[in-house]
Amino acid sequence: MHTGAIAAGQLLVATQPGRGGYFDQSVILLLEHNPQGTIGVCLTRLSELPVSGVHEAFRDHMSPPVALFEGGPVNPDVVVALGEPATPTAPPPGWQAIAPHIGVVDLNFPPELVGSSFNQLRLFVGLSGWSPGQLENELIRGSWFRTTAHAEDVFGTPEGLWRRVLRRVGGAPGRWSTWTDEPALN
Repeated sequence: MHTGAIAAGQLLVATQPGRGGYFDQSVILLLEHNPQGTIGVCLTRLSELPVSGVHEAFRDHMSPPVALFEGGPVNPDVVVALGEPATPTAPPPGWQAIAPHIGVVDLNFPPELVGSSFNQLRLFVGLSGWSPGQLENELIRGSWFRTTAHAEDVFGTPEGLWRRVLRRVGGAPGRWSTWTDEPALN
């Protein structure tokens, strides 16, 4: 669990499950944090939009499930691609690292080179965003835990990700992983 500065490459893991709302049991990968605010993408929400409607050229190289993810409720027309380079010591042009083996892929990357350049690829529509100071206040209120992102968090199976990350964090945050939708059992 992070207690230092907020930074790109960290995960935000929602606390207080069962309250409903967009971010209930969600995991957010932070892409950028600066004085103007913070942006990230939600790793746990599949979009209902078809891949063909957004960026068909990347479809054959996407990590399963081959689907668009709903990155968040902000800027729903923005598409973000995340990739794990095939050769981490010599990442492809147009890839910007945000954590080990995780980076933002330029959507203008030549589609014919995607397969040989990336082991994993995932597309997100929309962003999760916070104005200056907003995320800091939510962290103080205990709405989120922060931890380091791993490639399997970003490119692995989204089902159960919230519980897996909380178990990995352990301690007090790890207890949230046993949450059930049956209130009497919590």
